[in-house]
Amino acid sequence: MPLFETQPPEREGDILRAAAQVLQNYLPASWALQVTAMGSREPDAELRIGAPDGSELVARAEVKRLIGTRDVANALDRLRKTLGPAGGRPPALLLIARYLAPATRERIVESGAGYIDLTGNLYIAADSPPVVLRDQGANKDPWRGPGRPRGTLKGPPAARVVRALVDFMPPYSIPALAARAGTSTGAIYRVIEFLEEQQLIERSARGPITTVQWRAILERWSRDYGFAESNTVATFLEPRGLPALQERLRQQKDLDYVLTGSMAVVDAAQYAPTRLAMLYVRDVTAAAKALGLRATATGGNVVLAAGKYDVVFERARQANDLRYAALSQVAVDLLNGPGRNPSEALALLDWMERNESQWRNEHPDDRSPRTAGRAAGTR
Repeated sequence: MPLFETQPPEREGDILRAAAQVLQNYLPASWALQVTAMGSREPDAELRIGAPDGSELVARAEVKRLIGTRDVANALDRLRKTLGPAGGRPPALLLIARYLAPATRERIVESGAGYIDLTGNLYIAADSPPVVLRDQGANKDPWRGPGRPRGTLKGPPAARVVRALVDFMPPYSIPALAARAGTSTGAIYRVIEFLEEQQLIERSARGPITTVQWRAILERWSRDYGFAESNTVATFLEPRGLPALQERLRQQKDLDYVLTGSMAVVDAAQYAPTRLAMLYVRDVTAAAKALGLRATATGGNVVLAAGKYDVVFERARQANDLRYAALSQVAVDLLNGPGRNPSEALALLDWMERNESQWRNEHPDDRSPRTAGRAAGTR
């Protein structure tokens, strides 16, 4: 349980004192703990844990209000620069913060260090004296206020950020990404922090985003977004078949739409002929009327979707006088689609990995969408 139910400490000195209390609670009565704040010097603090036999574990700590996964490497590098002989043994390394996310704690341990946070997350291990202290506190930040990451990628703002991260190759700054995503900087930071906790992106300290695990991000987004689940959808019948629908779409120059699903899969994903057309439109009723579709509850071959996710229209591909959703959007729609759609999604994602330069823009300032449909062919 956190030591502070409402307002957590803001100053690093207060965080250090609270962390010392967390640690003290786990030590046997016969063990001693001495904590020294180093002021403006590096490291931020030195902790000495004394065993009854006179042996002592020395740990050097970096204390911060917040430490994210991306901060671990730099924080430990700063601590290692301070290392020197300490009783014949190198000091242990500790990172201390108000709260440390699961991915951050895992990264710290992988890096050979320990941690303490004020919710009771604790890990310290040493051979001499033999010390193993480990406990689990909160897995969510109990002091996270409104607007902080919610552990989800739901909602149109998150969709815009995800699509921009996937559609554009890093590196890019937060302002550049915000401009390309067409959403607020606050929304950018909420998504970025969540994806950092999931180790799906990497960002240099106070610098640009450098690495984006775009396939894993799309797979993660598919848990919070779905063509049918996140939009208003209706099923229709084109009695003359899907070729007739495609011809009607070519004739409707003023209709704002994009094809997605199986009809927008690149030729690399070879499956049986498509039997269901999935389209995003601005207005389901108006689009159905313009295309001459018949409403049906069963046996339909056309599904129209409309909603608040305007990003589905962005970076559309043009091929054969038809408009197709960006491949990143198509992949997510297939992951949640019916029948063989998930298998098609995996084949499409494999193709996207092999041909990344054909569909990802090189920089978020590049406003020209690539035409992967022309490059790879679109069914």
